[in-house]
Amino acid sequence: METVLSNKKLNVFEKFTQFCVTIMQKYLPDAFLFAAILTFIVFIATMFATNQSPFQVATHWGNGVWSLLSFSMQMVMVLVTGHTLATAPFFKRLLDKLSYLPKTPIQAIIYVTLISSIACLLNWGFGLVIGAIYAKEIAKKLKGVDYRLLIASAYSGFLFWHAGISASIPLTLASGNLLKSTGGALNEAISTSETIFSSFNLIILAILLITLPLLNAAMHPKNEEDIFQIDINLLKDDELVTIPKNEMTPADKIENSSIVNMLIGLLGYTYIIGFFFKNGFDLNLNIVNLIFLTTAIVAHKTPKNLLGAFSGACRGASGIILQFPFYAGIMGMMTGLNIEGTSLAIIISNAFISSSTALSFPSLTFLSAGIVNFFVPSGGGQWAVQAPIMMPASIELGVSSAKTGMAIAWGDAWTNMIQPFWALPALGIAKLGAKDIMGYGVIITIYSAIVIILGLTFL
Repeated sequence: METVLSNKKLNVFEKFTQFCVTIMQKYLPDAFLFAAILTFIVFIATMFATNQSPFQVATHWGNGVWSLLSFSMQMVMVLVTGHTLATAPFFKRLLDKLSYLPKTPIQAIIYVTLISSIACLLNWGFGLVIGAIYAKEIAKKLKGVDYRLLIASAYSGFLFWHAGISASIPLTLASGNLLKSTGGALNEAISTSETIFSSFNLIILAILLITLPLLNAAMHPKNEEDIFQIDINLLKDDELVTIPKNEMTPADKIENSSIVNMLIGLLGYTYIIGFFFKNGFDLNLNIVNLIFLTTAIVAHKTPKNLLGAFSGACRGASGIILQFPFYAGIMGMMTGLNIEGTSLAIIISNAFISSSTALSFPSLTFLSAGIVNFFVPSGGGQWAVQAPIMMPASIELGVSSAKTGMAIAWGDAWTNMIQPFWALPALGIAKLGAKDIMGYGVIITIYSAIVIILGLTFL
C-alpha cells in the first residue's frame, strides 16, 4: 500500500523540528572541527576560570592527551566487535527480513528506534551499528521515508546505552575498586541490582522505550517536498571477492575454512563460561568485548570473512581514534588544578552542588554530567571528572550513591544526542554528515531531559 503524503499546514511542533534541522544543517561543523572548537573553548575557559597561564593550560592538555589510551582501546573494541557482529551473515539476513516489516514511513521510524534502543541496551557498539544497517535496509525498500530522520532514529537508541549491560559507570561501580576514583567516598562495590536493574532506572527506561519511537515518528515531515530521500545506489554494500575452490592454494583453503574460527570460538566460550561460573554475572567492558568478539568470530565462520568484516568495522572507528586524544586533552584541561587546587570541572560541578538539596541533587548531577559530557564524551572520562566531586557530595546530602552514579551515567548518554562524536560510526554506514541528523537530536535531548529529571527526582 502506497503512502499518501499531504500538504497540510505545519503545527508548532513540526515548525520547531524543521527550525532545529535547518539550524544544524547550516551551522554544525564537521565532528573533528567540532572537537577542535571545543578544545579552544575549554582552553580559554580554563585560563580565565582558574586563573592559569596559557603554558599551564597547555601542559594540562598535553598531560591529558594520552591519559585515556587504555579506555580508548576498550571503547574502540566495543564498537568494532559490535560492528563486526552486526555484519555477520546471520544478523544481515535477519535485518533484511525485518526491513520488510514496516509498510509506512511512520512504522519504519518506530521499528528502527525500537531495534536500535534494545540493541544499545545489550551493547552500545552493537546497537549503534545494527540500527544504522537496519535503517539502510529499510531505505532500500520503502519509498517516502525521510532518510535523515531514519538514521537519526537509529542513533537515538544510543540514549539508552548507559542504562544497559555495557554501561561503563554502573559496571565500574560494580567492580569494587572505588576508593580512589570516588575521592574516598566509596570502598565497597555497588551491585548492578541497585543501578542498571533498580526500579527507578527500569521505570525511566520503560517510559522512554515506549515514547521515544512515537516522538521520532511525530518528527517525520508531512509535506512531500520536505522529505529527504537518498539514491539507493549509494547504499549498496561492498561485495566480498570469492575464489573458486579449484583455484585455491593451501593458504586460501585455510582462510576459507571454518575450523580455525570454531576452535577460537570454543576457546573463547570456555573462558567466558568459566568466568561467569567463578565470578557470577559480573559484567565489565573486557568480558563484554570478549563475548562479542568470540560470537563475531563464530558468526562469520571463516577467517577471510571475519577479516573483511573487521576491516570495515575499523574504518567506522577511525573518527573515534582520531578524536579521542583531543577529548582526553579537553578532560586534562578541565581537571587540571591551579595552585589553589581548583579546576574547571570542579567549578562546574560545585556550581550545581551549591544549590542542591537531597531532592534536587540527582537531577542537578544529571544536568552537570550532561554539560561535562559535551566536552568529554566518554563514560570513563565522565566518571574520572565527576565521581570524586559528586560521590562525596551525595553521601554528605544523604543521597543514594547508586542513584548518583546513574545520574552521572544518564547525563553522559543524554547530551550524546547533540554531540556528534559517537554518531560517527552510524554516519559512516549511512553516508551522511553529523549536521544531517543533529537537528532531530535537539528535540530528543529536550524531551528525554524532562523524563529523566522527573524519574531521578521522584522515583
